[in-house]
Amino acid sequence: MKLDKIDLKILEQLQTNSKITNLDLSKKIGLSPAPTLERVKKLEQTGIISSYHAKVDPESLGLKVNTYVQVNLAWQKDNALENFITKVQNIPEITECYIITGDSDFIMKIVCKDIATYEQLLFKKLSQIDEVERIKTLMTLSKVKKSKVLPFNYDQDEVNNV
Repeated sequence: MKLDKIDLKILEQLQTNSKITNLDLSKKIGLSPAPTLERVKKLEQTGIISSYHAKVDPESLGLKVNTYVQVNLAWQKDNALENFITKVQNIPEITECYIITGDSDFIMKIVCKDIATYEQLLFKKLSQIDEVERIKTLMTLSKVKKSKVLPFNYDQDEVNNV
């Protein structure tokens, strides 16, 4: 599917406010409501829009500690990658996990109530995963920027979706 500027405007608006009404969305992008709704449905059907979520403030739930943890695997162990990924899936405090390049194999985002909770997670769960060879914690101090809106290039006539 090729995306045009109107599709990109729709995506930008929905990333900013997924609860926007179709009427308000149509006004913001300069189309009438019927073609706007048709375009949104097409973006959903093709999987470009995969879901809608409520953005919850972690601090309001008492989750005040964010860490990024770099992990190196003990690759000599059988099925190290598969076993590690399976175990990570079962730790709810790990909200994101990526295979990366560089000095580490993975980087994970971990959200916890406090330092003591993170310490327990580190010693009782992460360090107990047999496939983990090394762990390095990067503690966040404050948030400078956090955006869920992807950067779009409106200068292109069309954007190819792969």
